[in-house]
Amino acid sequence: MRRILLLLTILLTLSVGFSHAQGPLKRSVPDFPFANFDRNQLLYPGDSLAMERFFDKLDTLLFTGEGHVSIMHIGGSHVQAGVFSQQMRDNLLSLCPGITAGRGLVFPFMKTNTPASYSIIRTGEWDYCRNAVAFDTRLGLAGASVTTSDPEASFCILTREKSTRDITPVFDFNYVKILGYGDNDSIVPVVHFNGKTIKGKYHAKEGSYTFTLPDYTDSLYVDFNGVPGTFTVTGVYLDNGMPGITYHGIGVNGAKVESYLNCEDLERDLQLVKPDLVIFGIGINDAASDNFTKDKFKRDYDQLIDIIQEVSPGCALLFVTNNDSYKKIKKNKYQVNPNGILAEQAFLELGKKHNAAVWDFFDIMGGLQSMAQWQDRDMAKKDKVHFTSEGYSLIGDLLFNALMDRYMEHIKNNCKQP
Repeated sequence: MRRILLLLTILLTLSVGFSHAQGPLKRSVPDFPFANFDRNQLLYPGDSLAMERFFDKLDTLLFTGEGHVSIMHIGGSHVQAGVFSQQMRDNLLSLCPGITAGRGLVFPFMKTNTPASYSIIRTGEWDYCRNAVAFDTRLGLAGASVTTSDPEASFCILTREKSTRDITPVFDFNYVKILGYGDNDSIVPVVHFNGKTIKGKYHAKEGSYTFTLPDYTDSLYVDFNGVPGTFTVTGVYLDNGMPGITYHGIGVNGAKVESYLNCEDLERDLQLVKPDLVIFGIGINDAASDNFTKDKFKRDYDQLIDIIQEVSPGCALLFVTNNDSYKKIKKNKYQVNPNGILAEQAFLELGKKHNAAVWDFFDIMGGLQSMAQWQDRDMAKKDKVHFTSEGYSLIGDLLFNALMDRYMEHIKNNCKQP
């Protein structure tokens, strides 16, 4: 009975009429005359069975307060910036206030931009490596590494958003996995907590050092106890064992699909995340190449999907098509990139092949040459490739609204069943 009442309540609130976004669950969005926000929806070139399974799991969490939902959003600089994924994370967690799982997989970015949803403080000398350029370091799902040979090196992660809002969640954790490796058995990461030094347990299969903290916290301080040697960190996993939604934002500036395929420990690290839903946002860097072809792009994605489904069979897939973009041809002169259309076609074909949802942002934002108009509205940057914080937040709200529309259909269909 409680489940039925909750379903009916959500149906009543969701059925309130609105054009682009009014309602208790959906977010308000502006009305751009050049955009196609009226077409803001998830497309299903194939079947939607995997997405229905994801929604069933979301039902259990929202209506019983039990269970855990894992979402992985993977991409390039659009995701590394953190604002797009942060908006999605905050919106989704607003569906179940007070039910907040761990922060999931994060990376201690150094000498580059850190996602807006957490902060990094470091001491000592570190070298940064990412999968988007030539590398000879062993990388994992995070697609990056930081390496130090400085005995005084340390880093602190603070899981608070840099700009708090009404819907900002709190990510406390008491369980930590530091992914990485040293050049000798003596140099290992240690965690300092309330004046105590905590040593981790090494798991060779995971390539991780596991720490169980005596209490919950929103910050993590790590060093190597001054032991000489070299240590490489490839990720940090933060959890609290509570029910809720864990939204992993995996992004590396300049990354292509093949950039992740080249990460040796990709499949190993996916075992930690085991996504129920994967949001694919990789493609803007692939399509920036003059040698871009649909066939190679799709083959690369086929390989990546095979790896993910080997670890998490039956997980739902959602492709986000590339935004419109321009190429710089000389100082202060840009030329529209026609590969945006080819990439859009490729995503739709991938959606059909893999029974995945497709969110056609290229069309929704206005299609070819629309990026210049987003820039005129202070929603995009001068490079006509990236968005401003306001633009990324808007994109997050649009995708959330499209997902909620599809979820509403799921709930209505369930209510019709005997």
